Amino acid sequence: MSATTETVIHEAPAAVTSKRVRIESIDVVRGAVMILMALDHVRDFFRIPGVNPTELAQTTIPYFFMRWITHFCAPVFFLLTGTGAYLSLHKKSKRELSRFLLTRGLWLIFLELVVVRCFGWAFNFNYHFTMVQVLWTLGWAMIVLSALVYLPASAVTTFGVVMIAGHNLLDNVQSRSWFWSTLHVPNFLVRTPRVVVVDVYPLIPWIGVTAVGYGLGQIYRWPTERRRAFLLRTGLAVTAGFILLRAVNRYGDPVRWSSQKSGAFTALSFLNTTKYPPSLLYLLMTLGPALLFLWVIDSKTPRWLRPVLIVGKVPLFYYLLHIPLIHLLAVAVSYVRYGQVRWVLEAPFFFHQPPGWGYSVPFIYLVWVCVVVALYPLCKWFADLKQRRSDVWLSYF
Repeated sequence: MSATTETVIHEAPAAVTSKRVRIESIDVVRGAVMILMALDHVRDFFRIPGVNPTELAQTTIPYFFMRWITHFCAPVFFLLTGTGAYLSLHKKSKRELSRFLLTRGLWLIFLELVVVRCFGWAFNFNYHFTMVQVLWTLGWAMIVLSALVYLPASAVTTFGVVMIAGHNLLDNVQSRSWFWSTLHVPNFLVRTPRVVVVDVYPLIPWIGVTAVGYGLGQIYRWPTERRRAFLLRTGLAVTAGFILLRAVNRYGDPVRWSSQKSGAFTALSFLNTTKYPPSLLYLLMTLGPALLFLWVIDSKTPRWLRPVLIVGKVPLFYYLLHIPLIHLLAVAVSYVRYGQVRWVLEAPFFFHQPPGWGYSVPFIYLVWVCVVVALYPLCKWFADLKQRRSDVWLSYF
């Protein structure tokens, strides 16, 4: 996954200087969520079968938070995709941007259906079972944005806000059609004896998050102090909105929070919002802190976050590498432990785990760290390549 183009801005308030630089804060936040995403995918391959980290009756606090912290990944990435699209208008006309978003969206859909499906999650070309996930939805969000860019940015932002705030009114709509599964309810797009396609990321309201991100791009043309004030106030307001609306417990998520066996688990219930599709409360819970993170690092990237910055410059490249690497590690562990790896090659692999498969939270964190460290040199190389060259194909990675 990647933001639409290299994110650049004129640093002077009036945008009159000739020097162009990347907005490091956006790259850092994007890189941080990409790194967290790898943790979630390591958990997918190495978790104990049948144990749901967000099912309070069976989870533990560490296991819950290992899943919860990864909730920030998709919302932040969709948001910054829209932001990158707006910022690219400094060097593209709206017509050029629209064409780029359209072609890049189609490219992401292809990557989801072919590259990620066959060389990431499955290691085979048997399409009897396929899940369409984040690249699929991000691709469609870009395609829709390619049409929206002809509207004023304020209209695009309003469209996004309405979609995010109002889509939970559709929760009671009951339909198993492929069309409704594409839009709002995770379900089967195709279900026959020989082919099963499951849509995990319905388009609503991810398109809305991307549209709001497009509007967010406007503030990165503001003077620094005005921009920082906006990020702080909006981040606090969105976070407070989550707390207030969740406390009321009436609207914004199809699952209400409730008192649990302890105060700690009651707090988990409060935080346990719905991702599929992402509820209003899920998005407020994740996007508010993300805006505050953007505010914190707006003026300068801390030295210890410089490696994260590298990943944020090449997120699609990182994404396409990290799933196959995690899968290969699962193959290796399975071979050492069982002497066979067939189940890890099948799709979906999580239906075929052998008895005794599954590892502890510390082990999953260890594998995650190894994956990120192993990918860093490759990300550094590709980031340097993109910095040196301006080939058109590089903008699609």
